[in-house]
Amino acid sequence: MKKNQHVVPSGNQWAVKGEGNSIKTRITQTQSEAIDIARTIARKELSELVIHGKDGRIRQKNSYGNDPFPPKG
Repeated sequence: MKKNQHVVPSGNQWAVKGEGNSIKTRITQTQSEAIDIARTIARKELSELVIHGKDGRIRQKNSYGNDPFPPKG
């Protein structure tokens, strides 16, 4: 099943979490480490990577095969 991968703050650390999951997939020391892990999963599952800032708000999205707005032409 394709699940969008979210990179979210987790205390002083960062977590990778599949959309809708209550359990975090991985916890890392840095946001960039979490992004790398989440990107790998999103590419494998052809889903979206959603990166949240320290405030929890979405700051960036990347699509790996599930683009709701594909380019025209």
